[in-house]
Amino acid sequence: MKSESFHRLASRMTYIAPFEVMEIQTAARELERQGKDVIHMEIGEPDFTTPRPIVDAAVAALNDKPMFYTSALGIQPLREAIAAFYASKYGVTVSPDRIIVTAGSSAALLLAFGVLLSAGDEVLMADPGYPCNRHFVRAMEGVPRTIAVGPEHAYQLTAAHIGAHWNDRSVATLVASPSNPTGTLIAPDELKRIHMEVAARGGTLIVDEIYQGLTYDVAPSTALSISDDLFVINSFSKYFQMTGWRLGWLVVPQAYVREVEKLAQNLFISASTPAQHAALAAFRPDTLAILEERRAEFYARRDFLMPALRELGFRIPVVPQGAFYIYADSSQIATDSFELSRRILQEAYVALTPGKDFGLAAPERHIRIAYTQTVARLAEAIDRIKGVIHA
Repeated sequence: MKSESFHRLASRMTYIAPFEVMEIQTAARELERQGKDVIHMEIGEPDFTTPRPIVDAAVAALNDKPMFYTSALGIQPLREAIAAFYASKYGVTVSPDRIIVTAGSSAALLLAFGVLLSAGDEVLMADPGYPCNRHFVRAMEGVPRTIAVGPEHAYQLTAAHIGAHWNDRSVATLVASPSNPTGTLIAPDELKRIHMEVAARGGTLIVDEIYQGLTYDVAPSTALSISDDLFVINSFSKYFQMTGWRLGWLVVPQAYVREVEKLAQNLFISASTPAQHAALAAFRPDTLAILEERRAEFYARRDFLMPALRELGFRIPVVPQGAFYIYADSSQIATDSFELSRRILQEAYVALTPGKDFGLAAPERHIRIAYTQTVARLAEAIDRIKGVIHA
């Protein structure tokens, strides 16, 4: 009897959408293959190379250290270095025992959701927001409960949102400060109120701080100054500019350390050993000096790009105070940001990310623009975009 092949998918895949920004990057790379000069303002990746002291530390470790698996919690010197950084930079005491080194912040989020969620449990999160967060929740059989937020709240959840949307299936709230895609922050007092609202309902607050350090007009801060009873996600990718090294960390309440360790052992074994040794140099004074110079450059880029985009007709109701994104309202230029971004890519060779990636809160009206190019390249991009929309 002839057997028929079939294609069976897990039900969770119904909810897993393509990561639009990666699709755009693929199209942009194809244009580059054809010889076109594409200006990349779509991807959430610093254009700076990893600081030299970090690279040198990796080379030295490869020559001198055995590159075996490490503990699932990470190498102890790196956990201690992260704890020392919290103390020196933010004046916060965090035990190294509560710090778990992970294979990027994506792994940190999966571990947090893995130990907190049972099937059907809900996580409150802002819309617009980083798209993979919804999918991480689904991967752990939870339900992402997105809440539309607008410029009146700086595109961020508030304590009032928690009170209005929490229900008997809610177990956690995820916030991001600075945020992707908007670059906005949650004020420390409001974050404290959010934590109190979540804690009063027996839930857990998870704070995404992967753009911590990349702030403008305001000093960076950490939710760990509020309480030990929350989860904090961080990364070496953005401020420390180690995207390809795939390294992050997770800070958890002491009672969760063993549970996270067990899950990490089974899902990932350990983070990259060379990357962990390299990251020890991330907190050196010479490295931090380089990073602060680059932060100042991002600051200058933001301040160039904001008025230039407004002059083209983009509305930017909230000034981003962190990360390296501007979430612009393009509705005065075109009714469909998806089509507009395609036109700009195909005709001007400038890659931008339409709001489609970031949720259901008026995505057709918005475009995320990453200022991960030099001011000269940003100026060229503005000229190219102007040629498209004013043609």
